[in-house]
Amino acid sequence: MPRKRKLLAQLSALQSNSSFPPFDALENLNATPDGDSSPKSSKYFAIQKKNSSQLEADFFNQPCISLAKSFLGQILVRRLPDGRELWGRIVETEAYLGGEDEASHSKGGKQTQRNAAMFMKPGTLYVYQIYGIHFCVNVSSQGEGAAVLLRSLEPLQGLDAMRELRSASRKGPTKLLKDWQLCNGPSKLCQAFGIDKAFDQRDLTQDAAIWMVPGRDLPGEQDVVATTRIGIGNRGEWAQKPLRFYLRGNKFVSVVDKKTEREMAAMGHFSCS
Repeated sequence: MPRKRKLLAQLSALQSNSSFPPFDALENLNATPDGDSSPKSSKYFAIQKKNSSQLEADFFNQPCISLAKSFLGQILVRRLPDGRELWGRIVETEAYLGGEDEASHSKGGKQTQRNAAMFMKPGTLYVYQIYGIHFCVNVSSQGEGAAVLLRSLEPLQGLDAMRELRSASRKGPTKLLKDWQLCNGPSKLCQAFGIDKAFDQRDLTQDAAIWMVPGRDLPGEQDVVATTRIGIGNRGEWAQKPLRFYLRGNKFVSVVDKKTEREMAAMGHFSCS
């Protein structure tokens, strides 16, 4: 079947099984006031918009490293107070194992008011502040005090709203952010999605303002780069453990590790680009 006809068939099937408005209505949502209907989202928008199957508790109930890898390719959805929805494909994560993990906020099993969400059921958001300004969002997993940091997203829908939210958090005159700059880092992600401390301890399987849905064309092991985490300072051997995971070749990743990619290519994991 020709590619275009196949895509139309997929869209038709998705429409018939979805509560979302017809595809032509979705196209209108992307049109500019002067009638320009050029897409304002990434290539994934047309199909991802229709996938309303929310990820449930069983998905989150897995070991931390496994969950960090499983998040890659999944979709984070944020509904703003005005009803607009922001969609982003997860392309980079970090695993924090708790217990003996010297870089974890819960190292040694230490539980405080600040990190309480890390000890709650898998799928609970742990939001903390850095430098007294920026926020980072994590998701609890199996394991005492274990959680996954969401580092970067590929924006799919609501890019104009993301730019508004990013601009509101920046001081002084700002340049228009390019698509790849919107969510390529943990604090940028939180700014673009309007995530702050009020989201701490929320349940991704129950919340009406933030949740996840399954992605399409999920990556295989050969598409995932495993490397060291970012900005954890002097944590001995834990600073060198490959607990950051990202999609190779994705321009929305915050930091690319070319050395590790070359080593993986030499081992036959994937062809060197």
